[in-house]
This record gives sequence, C-alpha cells and structure tokens, in this order.
Amino acid sequence: MPIYKPSELRQFLDSNNLSPKKGLSQNFLIDGNIIKKIIDTAQVETGDIVLEIGPGPGSLTEALLEKGVKLLAVEKDVSLANTLERFQTEDRRLSVYCEDILTFPIHEKFSSLINTEKKGKVIANLPYHLTTPIVTQLSRERALFSSLTIMVQDEMGRRMTAQPNTNDYGSLTVFLRFYTNPRYAFTVSQHCFYPVPKVNSAIVYLELKEPPLDEDTAVLFFKMTRQAFEHRRKMLRASLKEMYPSHAIEEALEKIGQNRLARPEVLSLEEFLELFHLLQATLTL
Repeated sequence: MPIYKPSELRQFLDSNNLSPKKGLSQNFLIDGNIIKKIIDTAQVETGDIVLEIGPGPGSLTEALLEKGVKLLAVEKDVSLANTLERFQTEDRRLSVYCEDILTFPIHEKFSSLINTEKKGKVIANLPYHLTTPIVTQLSRERALFSSLTIMVQDEMGRRMTAQPNTNDYGSLTVFLRFYTNPRYAFTVSQHCFYPVPKVNSAIVYLELKEPPLDEDTAVLFFKMTRQAFEHRRKMLRASLKEMYPSHAIEEALEKIGQNRLARPEVLSLEEFLELFHLLQATLTL
C-alpha cells in the first residue's frame, strides 16, 4: 500500500520506531493527489534525472521511481534515509545520500549524469528556516538543472513569485526573477500533512534561465537591490545614497520612466537592471 495513506504511514513509523522530528521541520504528506500534482508540475518524464531533497518516509520517492526516473534522494535524517533503500529498483535507479543539501557535492554527483540536451530536475520539500539559502544556491545551477519544483510555506511561496507593487515583493523576488522564471503552482492545505502544521504550504515552480549579467557584475547588482529593500519604505534616492549620489538616482529613475520619488517595490527586475546600468555609469564619469 502507498506510504502516503495515513494508516500506512503510521504503521511504517511505528514499525521502525520513528516519529516526526520538530527540529527538522518534518511534516509528512498524506495526500496522493498532491503527490500526483507535484509530479505533473515538475513535468517528470521516464528517463529524467531527479534530485529529491527531503524525501522523508518516501511517498514522493516511490511515485517518482514508478515514473521511471533515475533518482538521487538526499535526506538529512539518518533514520529515514536508512529506510529509503526499500524502494530500490531492479535496475538500481535509486541512490540515497544521508547528507545536508547545503554541503552535498551536487556537481560531483550530477555532472557525469547529465548532458546539455537533458538536464536534471529538482523536487524538494524545504524546511522553512532553510528555504532561502537552499533556493539561492540551487537557482544558480543552470548547468545542472532545468527546473526546481519546491514545497515551501505559503507565505514564502507568495514572496518568491510576487509582482511589483505588492507587499510580498522584495529582494528575494528580484533575485529569483534574475535566475529563473518563477510560478506559483498551487496551494497545499495544512491538512494534507501528518502532523498537521500551523500554516498552508505552496508548490512553486522555478524554470532556470540564463541570467542577464555575469556573476561578477551580479554581485554588485544584488548589493544595490538588497540595499534598496533593506529600507523599502524609503525612497530609492535615500536608501541608495550610500552607493550613488542622490541626484544621479533621481535622474536615472526619470530615464527609466519612474518617478524621482519611487520606492523599491515599484520597480520590476528589468527596471532595476536599467537603473543599475545607469548608476554604475555615473561612477566612471
């Protein structure tokens, strides 16, 4: 019987003397429809190479292997990692690693498995307190992966996919639009998990793309956007004055079609890029 069924999950946990660990933000899926929707969102096909982060008891692991993928599962909890081998296929398509994804040697494990025509895919259930560092790391890995399909808390999902002129729009949104095409796929009710968390979750789909700047220049660009959103209630001419002259900021805003008194949340990624190029040019005059 599928492990996502509540009765089967409880039997599995009891027989292995396991229980969800609060310290690892463990909440296990108990809804087969959600598992199917995640696989559909990720556009998983037979022969795909998938990195699954945080497989837990393995409900999604089992479904992915049934789809015919080659699966690398990274699970930090040693007790759960040890149980995942029960899903091993006859043709050995499952590799389990009991490691922290932030220190996992992704390039070493994936470089030999992929080619330029067919890259890997990431499917992950991310703990809230580690979402930002994991996503910012993986979204840069365009050479390895074509997409990230991630489960996060709903609040985080809306921040990741927000539009300009909204409260959720911020430096993380700009960062993700720089490296990916982000899409809010669907909401996952808190009642689809055991134990039941306090909030709903969301599935976010990130299609990785060629970034508009090289990495060295991107460092300067993100320094500007972080500075802007650290003081999001301030006008850009005030929040960026430590980096550029206020009059140059006002003139650059007018050149990109924005008000001289604009705040950061009104600028799209494209407008931030235009602003950055104009302001950097003033430093060389």
